[in-house]
Amino acid sequence: MDKNEKLKALNDKLMEYERKLGGRMKGYRGVIHESASSEMRHQEVMVLKAMVADLKKEISKLSEES
Repeated sequence: MDKNEKLKALNDKLMEYERKLGGRMKGYRGVIHESASSEMRHQEVMVLKAMVADLKKEISKLSEES
């Protein structure tokens, strides 16, 4: 896989995860303690945020190499 194909694949994944994160953020008010579902939703949001950040970092690094 060459750099252009990899960049395109990473950008596609980034758009997908940003869309998922946007959907999860609707109505998100943070963690409501003593609520297991709220804590699980918070964990899911944090994982999606980390995935988006990592994808952006990888895209940036790959773009600089070009």
